[in-house]
Amino acid sequence: MLVVVANDLPPAVRGRMKLWFIEPRPNIFVSGIKDSVAATVVDYLYKHCPPESGLLMIRSIPSAPGYEMLSIGPPRKPIITISGLQLIVETLKGE
Repeated sequence: MLVVVANDLPPAVRGRMKLWFIEPRPNIFVSGIKDSVAATVVDYLYKHCPPESGLLMIRSIPSAPGYEMLSIGPPRKPIITISGLQLIVETLKGE
């Protein structure tokens, strides 16, 4: 499975994504493609998306914890790794 969340995609990339994914909300793409195909899609996105695209990609992997997060450009919320587990940092309002 692969989930892609984007701030902004080039039109050609967005059109290609619609071939493989459903788009439940604008710039959020979800697909149940196999891991090998997901790796190909991730490579395609790295080659064709500038850092301004602001992509967060979450793909399933066979080892624990079962997913891997990748990004293109700086994410809005930082990703940290604790004991091999990737987490998104959430800040409380007022801090």
